[in-house]
Amino acid sequence: MTGDGTANRRQFLRFLAASPLLPSGLSTDSLSRIFFGRDPERALDSVFQEPALITAPEQALNVMDFEPVARNAIPPAHWAYLATGVDSDGTVRANREGFSRFALRPRRLRDVSVIDTTTRVLGASWETPIFLSPTSSGKAFHPDGEMAVARAALAKGYHLVLSTVATSSIEEVTEARGAPVWFQLYPTNDWDVARAMVQRAERAGSPALVVTVDLKEGSNRETEVRGARADTRQCTACHDSDRYANRMRRKPMFSGLDLSRVTALHPPVLTWESIKRIRDMSRMKVILKGILTKEDAALAVRHGIDAIVVSNHGGRAEDANRSTVEALPEVLEGAAGRMPVMIDGGFRRGTDVFKALALGARGVGIGRPYLWGLGAFGQPGVEMVLELLRRELKTIMRQSGTRSIAEIDRGFVIRRS
Repeated sequence: MTGDGTANRRQFLRFLAASPLLPSGLSTDSLSRIFFGRDPERALDSVFQEPALITAPEQALNVMDFEPVARNAIPPAHWAYLATGVDSDGTVRANREGFSRFALRPRRLRDVSVIDTTTRVLGASWETPIFLSPTSSGKAFHPDGEMAVARAALAKGYHLVLSTVATSSIEEVTEARGAPVWFQLYPTNDWDVARAMVQRAERAGSPALVVTVDLKEGSNRETEVRGARADTRQCTACHDSDRYANRMRRKPMFSGLDLSRVTALHPPVLTWESIKRIRDMSRMKVILKGILTKEDAALAVRHGIDAIVVSNHGGRAEDANRSTVEALPEVLEGAAGRMPVMIDGGFRRGTDVFKALALGARGVGIGRPYLWGLGAFGQPGVEMVLELLRRELKTIMRQSGTRSIAEIDRGFVIRRS
């Protein structure tokens, strides 16, 4: 270009923006990145693949469309807590990358005019094998918190697991869900506190206790720390130097309990003997969440555990850089068909769910996606996330030639070499 290069460049970009050969809505800034940026090929890909933020739940094409909207709506420190893994967040990424290591083997010429997603888990009938994993502090992402999630679960027929550190009580959530929910337990280091919470969950009608075993105090959550530093709000009303007692007093499941001896939510002394002690506290079924090896799965069978959830806490425990879907086959081997094996960690698509079911999982949990929906639009956002996942699961079931969850087996998936 000669003469006034900036003016000539601007005129050239305006000409390109009007071209019918390019997608509508491309700005001159976008085109400038493509033609004059340092990495034109990457810029072109980002322009074509990254849509404008949705402004209503029904505009979403997939659950990932809710993530940037939620990020804009949620305070920086709360967003960082939601997004964080540990260390370099490698395991968070690994959970997503793991699905690409498995390919599908669809079958043809089958009547798939009717698709049935119902299944049975521990004697209960579920409308879908997808369930809502326990997540903490729902009101950090939206004022309605877990109540909006529970109402969305009722509207869409999803099973729900409530966290020990939820910001709504199990009684409130059970009423909003319209059915009993499973209770996830952080036992703390005080057995009196653990027993009180277990008995409260049992009185509320919870049929199962989900004991998280994959987390110890002191995980290195760098993304969370960086986000907190970037948050300029005054947060001392919720966060102060008394790390455990005051934080837990704000959680309804600890209401009325003596917390003077509690020094850890995730005690390092939790062992198989501790699990036996928890089992003896109630008649609820006991599920271990956080098993990743065949050895521990075999020990769970030996100790009479009712079910397992293959989980790495969404990449928030240790930075093992191994996805849960890749750990699933060996956990199933250790369980040897003696108990249901479920899974969570990185599920974003119906095809992800299908692959886990084909490998042998009985149920698939989601966490961050429904919190994106919650943070972006409240209950309607959660409902749309659940609707999209159910829709995608039914689509891949139809395309693969499976009419029911029971028909999905190992023959429909293969490990990539």
